[in-house]
Amino acid sequence: MLGIIINTKSGKKAYLRQRYYLFNLLKERGEDYTYRITRYAGHATELARELAEKNGIRKFLILGGDGTISETINGLMAAKIPDRENLQFGIMPRGTGNDYGRYWNLTKNHRQSLDRFFNGTPQPVDVGCVEYVRNGLTRKHYFANSIGFGIDARTCRYTSVLKYYVGSHSINYFFSLILALTHHKSKLTTLKTAEGFELTKPLFTMNIGNGPYSGGGIRQNPEADPQDGIFHAMFVTTPTFGQVVKAVPHVFDGTLTQLPFIHTYQTREVIIDSPETDPQSGQLENHFTFEVDGILIDACGPLKVTCEKHALKIVC
Repeated sequence: MLGIIINTKSGKKAYLRQRYYLFNLLKERGEDYTYRITRYAGHATELARELAEKNGIRKFLILGGDGTISETINGLMAAKIPDRENLQFGIMPRGTGNDYGRYWNLTKNHRQSLDRFFNGTPQPVDVGCVEYVRNGLTRKHYFANSIGFGIDARTCRYTSVLKYYVGSHSINYFFSLILALTHHKSKLTTLKTAEGFELTKPLFTMNIGNGPYSGGGIRQNPEADPQDGIFHAMFVTTPTFGQVVKAVPHVFDGTLTQLPFIHTYQTREVIIDSPETDPQSGQLENHFTFEVDGILIDACGPLKVTCEKHALKIVC
């Protein structure tokens, strides 16, 4: 049986037409399926886990954006089942950025996406995981595409506000990026990778990519491959105004990491922490706000970000 998870709020103007086409196609193909509609943030995680654990479903189709994909993957990774290696998912992109689908050449053309899903071959894909502390408890959050800090997270926050006023458009990320650049302050951060790379500097922005795209098509890590078992990461310490201006024309064309003030590293695991202290209390200030596939998380460090090689399969 096929399990379908639908976020009706992603790309909502086209939803009725896409749903009509999908259900007619399922009928024509004689597919046995069940579907669930998300009602609130995090609901796709609950639905995916329930369908995998209680309904025995191992093949999923996700209708939504990067956030819905990420939530579904969290549900699949958290599911207590004996045969996780059999879990497969496909996507019909319907969100604002669609960065994960972009890597697989899946667009908002729902006919093309469904054709790829029903006629495609399952391929193993890596899944990222970030461990963090919140309310005194260590938690895990999985991600399909990337995790971002600094400017990345602030841009995501502004984008989530903009879409309520002007709708879901990729260009929202660009305007949010410009706005974030004028308001962000670097945070002293320590990075330690499993391969021995270490850094302690004010961090202006960092994106750790399982895939190459973020922010509606920005190619922050153009060499990232969600099947190679490692992350590709870019970071910037404290840039000058001139460097920021110089970087803007390069954000979409894949040449951003060629600029001399953009630093990169590759890793299968990185520990992120902050040695900053609060000037009033003198206590360690290791609070972080970061975005995971466009989902904002507030947490305390240290954070551990790991790549789980070939954890799931994508059908496309």
